[in-house]
Amino acid sequence: MSEAIVVPKVQIPPAPMLLKPLALGGWVFGNDSWEGAKRDLLQAAMEQALASDICHFDTAADYGNGASERLIGQFLDRRRDQVFLASKSNIDEMDADLMLARVDESLARLQTDVIDLFYIHWPRQGQDMRPLMEGLERARAQGKIRAIGVSNFSVAQMDQLSEVGRIDAHQLCYNLFWRFAEDDIIPYCRLHEIAVVTYSSIAQGVLAGKFARDPGLQEGDQRANTVHFEATVWPHIYEAVQELQVLAAEVDRPLTDLAIRWVLHQPGIISAIVGAKNSVQVEHNAAALSGAIPDQLFDRMSEISDSVIAKMPDSGNMYRYYP
Repeated sequence: MSEAIVVPKVQIPPAPMLLKPLALGGWVFGNDSWEGAKRDLLQAAMEQALASDICHFDTAADYGNGASERLIGQFLDRRRDQVFLASKSNIDEMDADLMLARVDESLARLQTDVIDLFYIHWPRQGQDMRPLMEGLERARAQGKIRAIGVSNFSVAQMDQLSEVGRIDAHQLCYNLFWRFAEDDIIPYCRLHEIAVVTYSSIAQGVLAGKFARDPGLQEGDQRANTVHFEATVWPHIYEAVQELQVLAAEVDRPLTDLAIRWVLHQPGIISAIVGAKNSVQVEHNAAALSGAIPDQLFDRMSEISDSVIAKMPDSGNMYRYYP
């Protein structure tokens, strides 16, 4: 297998920085149990990301009630110019002043003067969300953020925000086993030149092939509440993973490589977010961008995926979260 990087760099305008199309997800950085040696592992993960030229770091104010932002902010000391920094805020009140205040709070935790991309994290059903966009446009005008994003928004909700501001990016759940955004959201983003960034790109570890027929999720594991692990869905996903493992063996690549590359191969996808708890995981994720993968293999992966999606309930989002 050639180790040449074959996936080109991308840009999320108007931010000028060229990026590898892989982002380091900061959700796990918000775990309150990360102390001492465990924090050192996360520090090493961020170090390895930059060593691998993975400079897009994605976090959110709500990851550990600000813990993820604080940890990344400590790391950014003397490295800020090396990182494309994205964060988000999840707000109940439709208030422009509050949105601007949330940006200021994230700036303080991240110890920076500007955030490259700031998202409205989740829409509010039935609410007029234009004040939130107005707050972000004020933050942009003040030089506090460079680009504005939304996450988990419908086409109608994006239309509403676009009346008062410019959406630069949409971060959405997308992977081999969750593809409903292909119907209308991704085409809308392509039409309006909105960069699409995916999260749950390896389906919360399912596409690492680490779960048995009985997934054995521990009590309190948030993944137990996702659609993928429902009793009527999981058997189909498990069998599909076994088929995908066969394809991975054919090209002597880890299944995670194929899962990441499949996402990036899809029209309209700019970048895939993948989390990591240590430097080894970051190194493995970064390796997914190296080496050619035949288009025919992506086609076979899509066929396997199609068989699962046909049995998947469209619940609106993978987590059945409806704020």
